[in-house]
Amino acid sequence: MATQLKTPGVYITDPNPFPNTMQQVSTAIPVFIGYTEKASANGKSLLKVPTAVTSLAEYEAYFGGAFPAKFSLVPTTAKNFDIYLNGLTYFVRATNNNTAYFYNSIRLFYANGGGACYILSVGTYGDKPGGFAIDPADFVGTTPQSNVFNILTNQQDITLVVMPDAIALGQDCYTSLYIPALQHCATAQSRMALLDVELVRSPELLTNAVNAFRQQVYADINTLSFGAAYCPWLNTTLVQFSEITMDNLDAGVDLSTLLPDENAQKVLAQYNNGKPVSDKDKQAMQAALLAVSQPYKDLMNAILTEVNILPPTAAIAGIYTTTDSDQGVWVAPANVSITAATKAVITLSDTDQSFLNIDPLTGKSINAIRVFSKLGMLIWGARTLDGNSNDLRYINARRTLIMIEQSIKLAIRAYAFEPNTSITWVTVQSMISNFLTGLWKQGALVGATPSDAYSVSVGLGSTMTADDILNGYMNVTVKVAITHPAEFIVITIQQQMQAT
Repeated sequence: MATQLKTPGVYITDPNPFPNTMQQVSTAIPVFIGYTEKASANGKSLLKVPTAVTSLAEYEAYFGGAFPAKFSLVPTTAKNFDIYLNGLTYFVRATNNNTAYFYNSIRLFYANGGGACYILSVGTYGDKPGGFAIDPADFVGTTPQSNVFNILTNQQDITLVVMPDAIALGQDCYTSLYIPALQHCATAQSRMALLDVELVRSPELLTNAVNAFRQQVYADINTLSFGAAYCPWLNTTLVQFSEITMDNLDAGVDLSTLLPDENAQKVLAQYNNGKPVSDKDKQAMQAALLAVSQPYKDLMNAILTEVNILPPTAAIAGIYTTTDSDQGVWVAPANVSITAATKAVITLSDTDQSFLNIDPLTGKSINAIRVFSKLGMLIWGARTLDGNSNDLRYINARRTLIMIEQSIKLAIRAYAFEPNTSITWVTVQSMISNFLTGLWKQGALVGATPSDAYSVSVGLGSTMTADDILNGYMNVTVKVAITHPAEFIVITIQQQMQAT
C-alpha cells in the first residue's frame, strides 16, 4: 500500500489482479500521396497535411474530383493501334502534363473494399486546367519540413504508403520517390510501400521494364521487405462514357478532318466549324455527333479506354483492407479478384510470372496480376521485394510482424518508468503472452500448442543483467512463428499395382 496511513480504522484496497489487455493495432490504413483538384476544409489549406477520410464523398468534399485530361491522336502503323479514323490508325495518348491518376485511384481503392485512409496532397490542379507537371520536388520538398516522408513520421496509424501519381514519371520515379518511400517505411517500421512498375502495353516490353525497376530501385537489403511491387496495369470500368466529352480532346485534334462523313460535317458546321466556344454549344455538339457519327463515338470510347487504364496499387490497398477485415492480416492478400477492372493491360503467361516472381540476382520479386479462364483476374503473387529472404519473403509475414511489433510497443508504453522489478516483468510477460495466445487461436501463429507458436522472455538472468537494470533497461524478447502461405502446391500422382 503506497498511501501512508495515519488515522486508525479499517481500509479496503481493490487491487487489479489481472494485467492490462493488449489491443491489435489497425493494419490497413493507407496514405495516398499525390495531386488533388483542391485541398481545403473550413477555409484552411490541406496541402501537405495528412487528412483522414472514410469515404469517396468525404474525399470529394475536401479534395475535389478528377483532372480533365486532354488527349491527342498519334499516327501509328503498329498493329495494336487504338482507333481507325478516315483511313488512318492512331494511338490515343494524354498530351504533355495531362497525366493524373490520383482521383480515379481513390475510386478504385473504395471499389475494392477500401475504408479509412489518409490523403496527403502535394499540389492542386483545379487552378491549372491546361495541365500540370508531376514533380518529385513536390513530394520530397526543398526543406526537411516540406518532405512528405518527414511529415508522415509522426502519423502513427498509417500502415501503407501509396503514390499513384508517381508512376506517371515513368522510370524517373524509381530513384526519386520509390527509394525514399522504402527508406521511410523501414525507418518507421510500421508500414509498407506499394509500388507500381511503369506502364507496359505489350508483353515484349515486360522484360526491359522489370529489369529497369530492379536495377533502379536499389534500396538497402534491410528495406526491401517493407515494399511490394505489382504489375501489369489494369483496364478498369470506373470512368463512365458520360464522363468523356469533347473537352477531353486536345486543341490540335481536328474533327473536321477526322470525321469526313456528311452528317458529321453538318454538325461541325453548325458550331463554329467544330470549335464551339460556350459550354452549352459543346454539350449540344457532343450530343449531335454521338447521334449521327459512329467514328466520333469510337473516338470517345478510345479516350474512355485510355482514361480507365490505371496502376494497380490503389486496388491492392483496398484488397489488403478487405482481406485484413474478413480473415486477418496473417492471410496472404492473393488469389483474390479485383473489382471494377475487366482485364490487365497485358496478359501474363507462366513463363512471364516466373521471371517476375523469382529473381536470383537481386531477389526483388514482383507480384503478378493475371487473368485465368473462368476465374477472371486475380492477384497471383504475395511476395515482398525481399524475395530471397526466408523469413520476410511474404507480404503477410512482414505485415503480421509489423502488427505484433506495434501492438506490443503501444501496450508496453504504459510501463515506462515503472519499477524494473519482477512484479513488472511478470505483468509484461503475461500481457504479451495473452495477446499472442489470442493470435494463435485465430491462426496467425503456427504451432500445435502456444509454446510452439511463441515465447516471451523477460527478467534478470534471462534477458537482462544487473548493469541493464541499473542503466534503466528492461529487455523483453519475443519469438513468434508466423504462418506462411502455400505458394507452391505439388501433387504427386502415380500408378500402383492392382492389389491381389
